[in-house]
Amino acid sequence: MLTLHSSALTDVGRVRRENEDRFLHDESAALFGVADGVGGLPGGGEAAQLAVDELSAALRAVPAGTEADLPAVIRAINDSIVRLGQQISPQTGIGTTLTAGSVRGGILRIGHVGDSRAYLSRGGVLKRITEDHSVENEIRRRRALGEMVTYRESQRNALTRCLGQPTPLEVDVFTETLAAGDRVVFCTDGVTRLVTDREMGEIVAKATSPKEAAETLVQLAVRRGGPDNATAVALFAAPAGK
Repeated sequence: MLTLHSSALTDVGRVRRENEDRFLHDESAALFGVADGVGGLPGGGEAAQLAVDELSAALRAVPAGTEADLPAVIRAINDSIVRLGQQISPQTGIGTTLTAGSVRGGILRIGHVGDSRAYLSRGGVLKRITEDHSVENEIRRRRALGEMVTYRESQRNALTRCLGQPTPLEVDVFTETLAAGDRVVFCTDGVTRLVTDREMGEIVAKATSPKEAAETLVQLAVRRGGPDNATAVALFAAPAGK
């Protein structure tokens, strides 16, 4: 058994007027993650809030000893966001990323859509768990298959998947068996575009607490200009009772 210690922090940054990031930080239920309302569309904050609220409710309702069908849960949340978008912004809809999940029996299960990220630090080595659903990554994948495709530089970070899209949603699911000493970080692109993976690895490995890890990552992104909302949730696994 493990004891989980966690912390979360969000900052509006230095450019945006509103914070459309949301986080899931429920240590008692072992639910963690982030959602980033899609910029440029109205209702991003509402979409992100609905995503974390409905995911929390769905995962809390899962009986002990059973596993949630994360793709089904997140597709149901997607339908709710589509319906809300029809009310808030019928012309364009609303959208959000979602990278979040739960820890049960020492097993971390993450559902992922968009370009927010989850990382695992083990023995001082950082591994990126998720892959961004972006135009740049999609083009890279298609080129690896031999397709001759190009894209505009201005589109490289555009999302290829998000909650709120009317088409059938593909959800990535990742499973990690946690051990004492493992450290997990969820963060939005307001952090990852300003903090490199190498820097993140060093920060997370050196942090004396999840609070220090989350605060250091968010504050560094803001100091470097804070062009977007920045959010981080840090989770440290310790031996039972520690």
